[in-house]
Amino acid sequence: MNAKPHAMARLQASCAERGPLCVGLDTDPSYIPPEILKLYDSPADAVLAYNLALIPAISSNAACFKVQIAYYEAMGLAGLAAYSATLRAARSAGVPVIADVKRGDIADTASAYARAHFGGDFEADIVTLNPYMGFDTLEPFLEYAQKAGKGAFILLRTSNPGMRDIESLELASGGRVLDRVGAGIASIMGRFGNTGDSACAPFGLVVGCTEETDARAIRDAYPGLFFLIPGYGAQGGAARIAATLLDRAGGTVNSSRGILTAWKKDSSLEVRMRSGNLSMDDIVESAARAAFASKADLVGAAKLLKAGKQP
Repeated sequence: MNAKPHAMARLQASCAERGPLCVGLDTDPSYIPPEILKLYDSPADAVLAYNLALIPAISSNAACFKVQIAYYEAMGLAGLAAYSATLRAARSAGVPVIADVKRGDIADTASAYARAHFGGDFEADIVTLNPYMGFDTLEPFLEYAQKAGKGAFILLRTSNPGMRDIESLELASGGRVLDRVGAGIASIMGRFGNTGDSACAPFGLVVGCTEETDARAIRDAYPGLFFLIPGYGAQGGAARIAATLLDRAGGTVNSSRGILTAWKKDSSLEVRMRSGNLSMDDIVESAARAAFASKADLVGAAKLLKAGKQP
């Protein structure tokens, strides 16, 4: 077993120090004003420039960064080069970095995915995984948790409306599909020893904050598992739901578009937008203000919950 704190424990500590916000660098070229895009040789170059400016501007308010690979794959080889450079820059900021890749395959293929995303050009600290081909697909990633301190978030209850198609289905044996997945992950994490409210396992769960009805039940069912909480901001998830999910071992709340495209709703930039004169500094500063506001919103909701008040 790796003697150093594993990546999920470092993320838990980062959230305690910096607040629960995870900034998603799911950077699409359309999130950048046209007058800035045209200054670069390619959309991938513009995306990378935006990311490299954002990371230091936001890192004091971000517990971690999450980089969604699909946006970079869509830009071809230049996009993957931008993805690699973004990961390096984010890890250099001194906070854990999540590669949002949602891998899930068997045997040698899963091993290749683990090598790809836990080392080399695409190395990250934590990855996202899809468990629906079975728990054996997680084994190569578990090996990296044991030998290299890496981590993973497993899809449990996602933030999209279609989660009801599979994740919420009732099983003939009782409970829902998501309950079976969660119980399986909790059981697997038993090999890493006792965990609880103050110590988390190296694998956590993805639990969206767009559903309030069972947020408390899900949080209490997995007290030692750290949560990645999508859905806040642009997807309509509320800080009060996120606050419930941040209890016990805790979690990190992702916001991507709400921060990356904050300039679009920034009244202080209205004149510059109308005249087509936005600069990179303008949109980065707007994103930094949005990150600060999001962190304050989440921290405030968590404090109200602990005080026994409804956020």
